[in-house]
Amino acid sequence: MISAPVPGQDPTTGPLRRGRPGYDLASVLTVAVEVFNERGYDRTSMRDLADRLGIAKSAIYHHVAGKEELLRLALDRALAGLSAAADQARVLPAPAIERLEYLIRGSVDVLEAELPYVTLLLRVRGNTEVERAALDQRRAFDRFVADLVAQAVRDGDIRPDVDAMVTARLLFGLVNSLVEWRRPARRAETGPLADALCALVFDGLRTRRGRAAD
Repeated sequence: MISAPVPGQDPTTGPLRRGRPGYDLASVLTVAVEVFNERGYDRTSMRDLADRLGIAKSAIYHHVAGKEELLRLALDRALAGLSAAADQARVLPAPAIERLEYLIRGSVDVLEAELPYVTLLLRVRGNTEVERAALDQRRAFDRFVADLVAQAVRDGDIRPDVDAMVTARLLFGLVNSLVEWRRPARRAETGPLADALCALVFDGLRTRRGRAAD
């Protein structure tokens, strides 16, 4: 049987070790996220994870200190993708409205690539220190989006009567709603989805009819 990690030692550092054949840290994390999304993080025990993996709990402890570390790794993965998209939009040499569209498209890409992880991120409620830290990062992301909206208003590219923070939350409420119905897709399908979302956001649904001749 695999022994438990030495107290205080980070089991995620150093050479990757295996608990049992077929289960390394990456595969344990994949299954943990799946179970967290199905049952809810608070209602999931280490026994539940071990049963789903078909291994002893000690094999999981070979990789991580416990359930909360698995949550942290999962949330960090989702947040890393969104942070990278925000960083790229921040330095893009373009007007705010174009950087906003770029960020929306990048966020859709992250959601498609990391769907289970983003789903978990959107379901955290701040019940643990790890969750509260993740929520702080999400709020920072929201503030950046609101700043882009406000700048686009000043540029004259967005109507002046909108509230920047409300608009930011509405925009990404629309993006985030994809986790409720979207299924993992081939990469080639990501573009059309982002195109449809951006057309709805930036162009609207109503057709533009020509003015009637005098």
